[in-house]
Amino acid sequence: MNRTLELIEKRRSIRLFDSTPLAQHEKEAILHAALRAPTAGAMMLYTIIEVNDPHKKAILAETCDHQAFIASAPYLLLFLADYQRWMDLYEAAGCAARAAELDRQTRTPAEGDLFLALMDALIAAQTAVIAAESLGIGSCYIGDIIENWEQHRELFNLPRYTFPAVLLCFGRPKRAPLGNPVPRFDPKFIVHQDVYRRFSAEELNDMHLPFGQPSFEPKEYPNGAQNVVQANYLRKFIADFSFEMTRSAREMLKNWLEDR
Repeated sequence: MNRTLELIEKRRSIRLFDSTPLAQHEKEAILHAALRAPTAGAMMLYTIIEVNDPHKKAILAETCDHQAFIASAPYLLLFLADYQRWMDLYEAAGCAARAAELDRQTRTPAEGDLFLALMDALIAAQTAVIAAESLGIGSCYIGDIIENWEQHRELFNLPRYTFPAVLLCFGRPKRAPLGNPVPRFDPKFIVHQDVYRRFSAEELNDMHLPFGQPSFEPKEYPNGAQNVVQANYLRKFIADFSFEMTRSAREMLKNWLEDR
């Protein structure tokens, strides 16, 4: 196994960081790697905000589902899907006016543009994660950044055609991770050939075997679940944060598409 594959194999989310700050050259290396990530049409439809202000970090630790470790992360990067920069560029270049002279239809960013920009942002984020790992710097994805959009919009002065894609915490692990990396489902459930295939209940019962038990094996959980799948449903899918995430994402999308 080569060095890159070994990094990917052993990488895990880190939530307990050493307080040692990252050196400037380490930050620059992580950002350089992110900026070298594949991007649609070389447009780089994303913006990266370095979050250094302790006050902003403390706010994020609360607004991102009350995760205190966010405030203590030595390095914090917010990745935005960003079409605002291109819309400003198009305006400055007189693009809409010229299109009208050519009798061409004009438009504002729509759903497809947002999804493309989200792809760009997430590809850049994962490239940054692998670069950091190669330097001995751990990371943790914070998907909860898409909650509480109104607060985050104000906190970072986000213009209309930006959309928080992910928040990333970076830092050296305070201690070596205990145990093995978290298991993954068997590839047969994830990798399909030519077409999508749905699984029978009997097949799905095997899905959680890498975690040590069948999916539907009876087991009592503190949240009232009676098997591991119910535990996930109650803890994740219908948790309070998931409803807020949906509300917030819907408001962001409405803002992006308003008066198109």
